[in-house]
Amino acid sequence: MTQIIIREFQFPDDYPAIYDLWEHAGSGIQLRRSDEPDEIQKKLQRDPDLFLVAEESGKIIGAVMGGFDGRRGMMYHLAVDESRRHQGIGTMLMENLETRLREKGCIRYYLMVLKDNQESIHFYKTHGCEPMDLIVFGKNIS
Repeated sequence: MTQIIIREFQFPDDYPAIYDLWEHAGSGIQLRRSDEPDEIQKKLQRDPDLFLVAEESGKIIGAVMGGFDGRRGMMYHLAVDESRRHQGIGTMLMENLETRLREKGCIRYYLMVLKDNQESIHFYKTHGCEPMDLIVFGKNIS
């Protein structure tokens, strides 16, 4: 069995594989304008060390993108190739991101899951995440 490596995302080389992973992750990841190359480059200017990929034998099989604003953290787009799910890869990505957030001084982070995405809800609950009674708003400003 080959080793899975968790490493930082490299732009632009990793972008096509990551976008393909997100596109085929199911309804849980909704791609928007903020996932286009120009927007990803802007994200990388802030905290490139919080965009991680899981790679095996040179192939990207998972990814997670995180952010930290100095007060709270965010987890975005945790995805694992469908054929590789339930093998601990999502856990590896999540734990690595949590370690990096903790090292930055983050004490709490948030993530958003669609109400009907039961597989993800179960995953996050088993990893200590607690649902919050919120209504999430979004607004395009550009």
